[in-house]
Amino acid sequence: MSREPKTPGPDHPITVEKSGEHVVARLGEQVVADSTTALILREASYPPVYYIPLADVDQKVLTPSETHTYCPYKGEASYYSLTGADGPIADAVWYYPTPYPAVAEIANHAAFYPDQVAISAR
Repeated sequence: MSREPKTPGPDHPITVEKSGEHVVARLGEQVVADSTTALILREASYPPVYYIPLADVDQKVLTPSETHTYCPYKGEASYYSLTGADGPIADAVWYYPTPYPAVAEIANHAAFYPDQVAISAR
């Protein structure tokens, strides 16, 4: 598999900006992240994704995972599993330790799978 970075453009646009919202991630009733400095990444036709600073995520619920995936526009993603009241949820959180320059702002930020964690923004 080629790991040559691709640059976002008209055929695959990506934007990253401050969300300007209060973003909260919940695992059931448990708040696992709470931030007023989250970013929002919009990529091509995918739904927008909130990236929350890792400093705003409850570190007690994160367990590093061995899972890694690759995006030619963002780089290599690493994962965390979440531990909540009902037990662990494997690979529910991803982050890019060293994202490609086009999305460098998402470094030190985590995103949550919306089918695993409820995200609210207001």
